Amino acid sequence: MPVRNEKWPEGTPNWVDAQVDDVKAAADFYARLFGWDIQDAGPEAGGYHMAFMGGSPVAGIGPKPENPGPLPSVWNTYLAVDDADATAAKIAEAGGQLMMAPFDVMDQGRMTVALDAAGAVFGIWQSTGHNGIGRYNEPGAVCWNELHAREYQPARDFYARVFGFSYTDIGDGSEFVYSTFERPKDGQTVGGISHDTNLPDGVPSYWLAWFQVEDPDATLEAAAALGAATIFPPTDSPFGRMAILQGPQGETFGIINPPADAGNTQES
Repeated sequence: MPVRNEKWPEGTPNWVDAQVDDVKAAADFYARLFGWDIQDAGPEAGGYHMAFMGGSPVAGIGPKPENPGPLPSVWNTYLAVDDADATAAKIAEAGGQLMMAPFDVMDQGRMTVALDAAGAVFGIWQSTGHNGIGRYNEPGAVCWNELHAREYQPARDFYARVFGFSYTDIGDGSEFVYSTFERPKDGQTVGGISHDTNLPDGVPSYWLAWFQVEDPDATLEAAAALGAATIFPPTDSPFGRMAILQGPQGETFGIINPPADAGNTQES
């Protein structure tokens, strides 16, 4: 049961949250699916809810931002930064697009959301009170984050410029084009990038959060009973038995039972 109460090193996926139309319905779904204790963060948080396991934060669920056009429900991945403003400048310089200027979230942190060079949305989080994921790599918690990119090399180049990532190719280079990325501070592997050639027309590149479960088949069955849909059925892989789901409001996420000695996205 890994627990962390400190800031995550820069470049580490340090938080995930779902943006949905009906926060209470999503909270009920994930509480029943993963056993989360989900609490309203208070009126000053604008309807944002925090999910806990064993008293430690594991994810957030909040309303979609006000926008003149329709927005899909999504799971967002945030990367830890030491200076949100400096990282925002790097994002723009590397060909990304800021969706808003960095801003303070009460006394908990400073953040922004951006599009990378491949068109995927991601967030950055500079902790000033909320350090992010507190439990990880156990059933019900995040265990991996990966970018599914239409444009593979531009995505790699972008994150290398912004975060200093290095890469290790683990795919076959043709049918399975995939690399893990390592943060510069210590070379620790903290996530992956997939060249996803199966994205449907109109679906942009995206970050996928994976949650660890003991039994993907049983979790998928439970999720279906709660209104979820199956995108990728339970399948055995070298990384564990896995499946990809779509929550009742359309948000996509993965579930996996990794081998005991598998690598993961959160390592101190």
